[in-house]
Amino acid sequence: ADNANVEWLQFVVVNPKTKKVETERDDAIHQIKTLRNDSLSFQQINKSKTGEWTIIKTYTTDVERDSILIDVHFQTKNKKLNLYVYYNPSLDNSGMGDTAAYTVVGHFGSDKAYPYALIAKDKNVSSALVMNGVFIGLQEATNGFFGVNDGLIQLKKDGKLTNNESAKDGNVVQTAKAPIEKGNQNFSVVLSFGKNQDEALTNANRSSEKGFVKAQAEYDKLWAEYVKTLPKVEPKYQAQFNYAAMVLRASEDKTYRGGNVASLSNPWIPVGDANGPYVGGYHLVWSRDLYQVATAYMALGDKDSANRALEYLFTKQQKPDGSYPQISWLDGRPLGDGLQMDEVSYPLILAYQLGRNDKTTYEKHIKPTANFVAKNGPVTGQERWEEKGGYSPATIAAEIAGLVCAADIAQKNGDDSSAKAWLEKADDWAKNVEKWTVTTKGRYGDGNYYLRLTKNGTPDAGDKIELNNNAGTWLESEIVDPSFLELVRLGIKSPNDPLIVKSLKVVDEVLKVKTPNGDGFYRYTHDGYGEYHDGKPWNYDRTWTGKGHLWALLSGERGQYEIAQYFASEISFNEGLYQRSYQSKKIEKNQEGFELIRKPRTRLETMSKFANDGMMIPEQVWSQNNGVFQFGEGAGSATPLAWSMAQFIRLAVNLKAGKNLDTPEVVARRYGNLR
Repeated sequence: ADNANVEWLQFVVVNPKTKKVETERDDAIHQIKTLRNDSLSFQQINKSKTGEWTIIKTYTTDVERDSILIDVHFQTKNKKLNLYVYYNPSLDNSGMGDTAAYTVVGHFGSDKAYPYALIAKDKNVSSALVMNGVFIGLQEATNGFFGVNDGLIQLKKDGKLTNNESAKDGNVVQTAKAPIEKGNQNFSVVLSFGKNQDEALTNANRSSEKGFVKAQAEYDKLWAEYVKTLPKVEPKYQAQFNYAAMVLRASEDKTYRGGNVASLSNPWIPVGDANGPYVGGYHLVWSRDLYQVATAYMALGDKDSANRALEYLFTKQQKPDGSYPQISWLDGRPLGDGLQMDEVSYPLILAYQLGRNDKTTYEKHIKPTANFVAKNGPVTGQERWEEKGGYSPATIAAEIAGLVCAADIAQKNGDDSSAKAWLEKADDWAKNVEKWTVTTKGRYGDGNYYLRLTKNGTPDAGDKIELNNNAGTWLESEIVDPSFLELVRLGIKSPNDPLIVKSLKVVDEVLKVKTPNGDGFYRYTHDGYGEYHDGKPWNYDRTWTGKGHLWALLSGERGQYEIAQYFASEISFNEGLYQRSYQSKKIEKNQEGFELIRKPRTRLETMSKFANDGMMIPEQVWSQNNGVFQFGEGAGSATPLAWSMAQFIRLAVNLKAGKNLDTPEVVARRYGNLR
């Protein structure tokens, strides 16, 4: 999953008479449809902005081999239009170093049908692309270099292709004409991969022989069987819930099991960067994100997947000193040298929640990590937004909870001295977290609230912080972040703690935006990570600059806080109140209970509306009403973000349970926050 192989795969429509050339990507109005609620099955509908043509593409994969099958419907009243497939491979996670050619690959059910395949290779990855159902021969095809002599350049110049048999060792593009007849045509495209050309061609042949209809039926059947195992939530949100679960399942690598990538997307890669060999994007593993995914698996009742995630952390990411890398490739190779102490702490919490108390796990994995946290905390080289070091309330919350969870496992293994030392450290940090991270002289509210972080643990010293992404230098006391809510979710602070309540009022004053889809929240004041307000992508000019927008997962985290409020209220929660609250506009019996449980439901509603038409919940939501993107909907950030999908699952399940199931009981009990 961390080895991307395709830059573009689209169609080009050419009017040979006028030499007008239109691409799906740039000249069409795009629509996405989900085909069913129990399968990751999608359809793209691309209509020419001039209304002259429509291309409908339905996607599936061959569950038996590495092939994507696309059912294509080309519709037009102009019978003279020509249609071309345009494929820009970026094999082996790099745009450069590819070699492209075309070849005859046999026949499929007809003596007259001899399809050609477009083949490409780079080191140990090859691809083969065929069109069947209408292929009588290769009328036009070319292999060229992107931006130099590729097929699109040829079509715009001459209205047709110049047959080039091969292009070697570069950023290649493959283009071929589809022999459509009388304007409208149905056919399928098969794109297959393999370790070499023969394997890719064999996969393309066999998937073509199977055909789209059978492949789609097999694919849908397996997803439907998985969806039957998922919990039931309110019917209104079941489809989004199913898609969130399926995305997490799909994001788990099938070679390095347990390794869920943060996203299968690659947002904001500047032009040219994809030519390099080490483009990570978001299809990498962060232990923080993997913890979020694993707790979602637990909410789904899928303990096996959660255990695979923990085992992956132990065997692929954990270092000999007990720490974890900032990010890694799926095989465990580190990417980035940042030390993020929350990422080191979350595996301890996850091990406790999964009941991993055996001696081997404790001695080999838990004890080294807990010792590392105790020795190197509470400060962190980078907080959870991966930008700044110091005293972060969110990071400190993870460290405290991690040590308390590790101490519980230590006690179960008879290591009382380690448990005692870790608990003393955790208690000391819990006692001092306010001193390190709460200002009494801030400019918002009454001046008393949690900060994003402090460099030196002196929130009233007037220290300044230089924000990343060229977002300027500000007083630490001016930078607010809702991440202090981790202190509540992890059981360290009560949701009714006066400072928590005060800080939330400041968050609503400074970071909340009312969108057409509900309240969204910025990560922190003056965030610069995201598209510019005019729509230009982050870092488009390689200055690491942009403008931050609303993060969908923060609405979910606020919902979990509100569930904690409800749970702490000691109002009797039962299925009857839940059903009345959800299924009726009438408030029956307990007014206070209804109002408290209504708040997190509103957050769930907002998160579902943040999702696009394909039910993908993004990383960021557009925060402006300026017509560049849809206000309150995803823009160009990572979509779907696994953390966002996991947060939706947790909120939905916790809402039904009436409590946060991911709050470690041993932590909440120690700090007096367990009913």
